[in-house]
Amino acid sequence: MREARNEKTVKIKQIRSGIGTTKRQKATLKSLKLGKMHRVVELPDNVAVRGMVRSIPHLVKIVEE
Repeated sequence: MREARNEKTVKIKQIRSGIGTTKRQKATLKSLKLGKMHRVVELPDNVAVRGMVRSIPHLVKIVEE
């Protein structure tokens, strides 16, 4: 079985639809494993994920850190 590590994670929630956004913004949503409204995902808290969230702040928000 896979061991649980004590890595920091961040919960990200999609607050707006990707309809009407650019292809790049839709690709960022997809890479964050989002795509439907009000979906929440838990991802590792690292520079890459934070950068993606910063590139689409009007579509997502950080729920908890």
